[in-house]
Amino acid sequence: MLKFKKETEFKETEIGEIPKDWEVKKLGDIANIKTGKTNVQDAVPDGIYPLFDRSGQLKKSSKYLFDTEAVIVPGEGKDFLPNYYIGKFDLHQRTYAIFNFKQELMGKYLYFSMFLLRYYLKEWAVGSTVLSLRLPIFNQLLIPLPSPSEQSRIATVLSWFDNLIENKKRQNEILEKTAMAIFKSWFIDFEPFKNEEFVYNEELDREIPKGWAIKTLGEIAKLNKGLSYRSDELVDDSTEGEIFITLKIFKKGGGFRPQYKYYQGNRYSDEQQVYDGELVIALTDMTPDAKVVGAPALVILPPGKDKGILSLDAAKVICQNICKEYIYLYLKYSQEENSTFANGVNVLHLNLELFKTGKFIPLPPQPILQKFHNLVEPLFQKIILNQKEIMVLRKIRDALLPQLVFGKSRVEAI
Repeated sequence: MLKFKKETEFKETEIGEIPKDWEVKKLGDIANIKTGKTNVQDAVPDGIYPLFDRSGQLKKSSKYLFDTEAVIVPGEGKDFLPNYYIGKFDLHQRTYAIFNFKQELMGKYLYFSMFLLRYYLKEWAVGSTVLSLRLPIFNQLLIPLPSPSEQSRIATVLSWFDNLIENKKRQNEILEKTAMAIFKSWFIDFEPFKNEEFVYNEELDREIPKGWAIKTLGEIAKLNKGLSYRSDELVDDSTEGEIFITLKIFKKGGGFRPQYKYYQGNRYSDEQQVYDGELVIALTDMTPDAKVVGAPALVILPPGKDKGILSLDAAKVICQNICKEYIYLYLKYSQEENSTFANGVNVLHLNLELFKTGKFIPLPPQPILQKFHNLVEPLFQKIILNQKEIMVLRKIRDALLPQLVFGKSRVEAI
């Protein structure tokens, strides 16, 4: 049975109040810390080992430097979010692996502690444009230490939340892949229509079932650009503004991720507002592989928020008598083609007018679209529900984290 106790007896330390029976130790005294050796350009797409880079991104390597339990911290950036890994892995230069834990320190407890202690790392990081960490900073970092048994209980409780979150994320990946598999079967491979007559279509340069229409995106949908904003109108605190939908919500190739900004102004119009499940598309891209521009996403707002404001870097796609899930999956499937409607050197911008008139979409008869909608719409509704539950779980976990790591609340039994 899970049992908590509110702590009442504390002692003051360099990192704040902790329970009287806890200790504080330097990280370098209770674990080994090493940096990686792999160069940034040495990542390989077909590698079999995880490669953690210095900005916190996970890539692949053909070799491994470590084979152990470790807490991995990126050495550059602004967040220094930790990773926890057991097994063989590689590190970029200026990425740090904390491993070989002494008996009084549990690796999983350290992983959760680093979510809070990284704010100390940020204070000690060097650099003006890009913050960087150095090895002596880690060696001197002070760690609050309850007994190993209490560390285990703390890590277990927090891991429950992480496991629930990961399960729901995996569910969403499966649901999205299932919807795309149905889409490809029906509208790319034409599996249900193999016995029908096919005709060649010049715009698509392929054969399609006879009787299907070919329309431009502009003929079947209206595209509303988002709001042009000033940087001083955006904040990170959700209590100070409206949800602001920027490029950060777009996954490479298409799809949604919950990375919001918040807008403090009031200059937006009704056409620039977005709601749960609405289809949006990225108009700008700063990635070298052009995987964001022209990428679609279905908006998911945080629980308790009934609307968001769309930024100028995106447009809302309003389908006219068309299944939006079909348009979403078609734009996602053909994102590489979408990106060819963009121009620019360092920053790509989608030519919206050219895109509306030059992007051709096969249009099956309405009864077929309705059947497809009936199949996939529940999948996307479940994706939205799961993502909202993930946000709630993260909020609870993040509120509980400092209470447990600094001993304000004690886990007495599990």
